[in-house]
Parts: sequence; C-alpha cells; structure tokens
Amino acid sequence: MTDLGAALFDEEFLQDPYPLYARMHARAPLHRVADSDFYVVCGWDAVTEALARTEDFSSNLTGAMRVQPDGTVGLLPMDGLGSPSHALATADDPAHAVHRRMLLPQLSGRRIRALEAYVTDTMDELWSGVAGDRVEWMSTVANRLPMMVVCHLIGVPGVDVDRITAWAYASTQILEGRVDDSTLASAGAAALELGAYIAGHMTDVADDPPDNLLGVIATACAAGELELVTGLAIMLTLFGAGGESTASLIGSAVGILATRPELQSELRADPARIPAFLEEVLRYEPPFRGHYRHVLTDCDLAGARLPEGSRLLLLWGAANRDPAHVDDPDEFRIDRPDSKAHLAFGRGAHFCVGAALARLEARIVLQHLLERTSHVEMAEPGRWLPSLLVRRPEKLPLQIK
Repeated sequence: MTDLGAALFDEEFLQDPYPLYARMHARAPLHRVADSDFYVVCGWDAVTEALARTEDFSSNLTGAMRVQPDGTVGLLPMDGLGSPSHALATADDPAHAVHRRMLLPQLSGRRIRALEAYVTDTMDELWSGVAGDRVEWMSTVANRLPMMVVCHLIGVPGVDVDRITAWAYASTQILEGRVDDSTLASAGAAALELGAYIAGHMTDVADDPPDNLLGVIATACAAGELELVTGLAIMLTLFGAGGESTASLIGSAVGILATRPELQSELRADPARIPAFLEEVLRYEPPFRGHYRHVLTDCDLAGARLPEGSRLLLLWGAANRDPAHVDDPDEFRIDRPDSKAHLAFGRGAHFCVGAALARLEARIVLQHLLERTSHVEMAEPGRWLPSLLVRRPEKLPLQIK
C-alpha cells in the first residue's frame, strides 16, 4: 500500500509504525485512508484539538476500519450514535460522566494504595513459577498479573483468570483491523461468553451487593440507573481495556530494559527513577495505538474538510512522537521535562480512569524484576501483536541472570 493512511495495515508498520508516523508528520497532521470515510490523525495539535471538540467529534464507537478480502479498507459497523452499548471510553457526556462517577470511588487513591500489597503478593506468586534462566515474559507475567488484579478489583473469582483473559483478549480482536470472517466470528462469540459470565455474577450479587466494582454496577442496574447492556459494556471495558493496557505497558517496559543495559544499571542503582522511566515508556510505546471518533457534523480539522458521518482514528503513538511537540521524539530519555505530558492515557474528560492503577502495577513489577535479577536480555527477537488497536508484545522471550 502506498497511501500513508492505508499503510498502517502493512505488516512492516504493524511491527514498527514509527517510520510511517515520521512520513505522516512530514506531510500533514491528518490523512485520509485511501478512498474510505476514515481519517487518521497523527499531529499532536490536531489530536488534542479533536479531543477537546466533543461537539464535533463523538467518542461513540460506531465503526472501525477493516481490511476487506480485496485489500481495500472498509467499514466494520458497530452500534449507532447514542446506543446504550457505548460505555466509559466510548460514551459521550452526560452518560460518560455518570459511568465515571460510579467507578471513581472504587479507583480512588486510597483504594489503589490498598491494592499495593495484593499486587506485590501476586507478582511474588507469578515469579515463583519462573524456572531456570529463560522466561516468556508475556504469558508468565505481563498478560496474567493485570487480569488477576482486574478480577480482584471487580470481584470475580481469581481461579477464572485464564478463561477471562482468553475471552477479553479474543474480544478485542474485533478492532484489530486485519481480521478475517472466522476470527471476527470467534471474537464476537468470546465477547458474548464474557458478557454472559459477567451477567451471571451480577445476578448472584444482586440481593447483597459487595463493596467492589461488580457490586456497584449490579446495584446501578437493579435500581434502573443503568441499562443492563450499559452495565455489561462497562464491565467488558474494564476487563478488556484494563487488562490490555497494563499488559502492554509491562511488556513494553521490560522489552525496552532488555535491550538497554545502561538503563537497567541506572534503575538498579536508583529504583526511585522507575516512575520516570515508565512515563517515557508510555510516551515511546503507548499501550493503545489509537481510538476512534465519529464526526457529528461537516467541519474542518487541521486544514482538512471532514464530512458528517466520517470517522477519525486518533493515533496516540504518532502524536507522542510529533517532532513539532517533542524534541528528538525517537530517542528514549527518562529525563524529559513534563514527563507526563503524553497521550498514552488520553486527555481531558476521557483520561483513563485506571491510569494510576496501571502505573502502580508496572512500578511494582519492575521493582520486583530488577531486585531478583542481575541482568535481563532478549533471548530471541520478540514480535508485536499485529493489531491496529493494541501495541503489545505478542511474545517476549527473556534470558535472565
């Protein structure tokens, strides 16, 4: 594909999108994807402007890009504007504000600090399963720990973590872009199975709701404050996005350390620098490649005319490496000023509700790894998940000492 927008689907750029982002930046902050009704937004100013213009750009996920059998980019239709299935990140105000208010008490600073012991114990448990001097990091730690924490936080049995992880990760394949009919059907089935699982637990706790996320959503649905489909969508988002984003962060962070021995030495000598390191990981390799917006009315953005009903894909990773905004954007530096001034967790009203928890988990995991090893390196080259949605290592084989 020679079109810069459509080139996002090329295997080369699914593995390493940053040379493509650089070409995009050199040409324009916004690019139409071939002859489709999708536009990708790569420039920092354009992305942040789109985030702020909620009257023009809805967060409702009404459709996603999908490569068709003939190689063209087409529409994978989702639910329409205003559907009750839009929840949290894909909802607009006032519904979004309602969802967020329900969750914030369960994700307060006090609650998250109280989780530190659980996260530490969980990491100890996972590390006890590491045998020898090799470990496949993603399946052993990065993909498991975040979902174990999400299960604990929501209030479902930890023994179910493996099948919940399988359901959640399979369901996000719907948005990966290069998905065939068989995979799409399997992804839809996984989402339905996870939804049925959640609905069953909501029914179980309806008469005596516990003080956890499951109890909060079950209570709101029983009281008529939320439609059941909205409550299930919120829970699906927490399982899917909550697990995916933190797994991606933990995977990317360790992958970067495994290829930069000087950074390992620096963090081993001064663990207090781990938070700054993680912020640069988030800028350098954000967990999600981008999120969609629905264009509500004919309007302009970054000098381009956008027709009503078209869609944007806001590219977090491209905006974070916009040379007009970041000095030496392709350099990994943990001494950057305003280190949290990135878009890995979004911005504004839709700033990720679980950002503080993701940072806590990643910090504890890195501290644990560095304390219990003297050296970490790649045992063999890893690969990234070939997804337009998620920027997560598919496998990360490590050699440890």
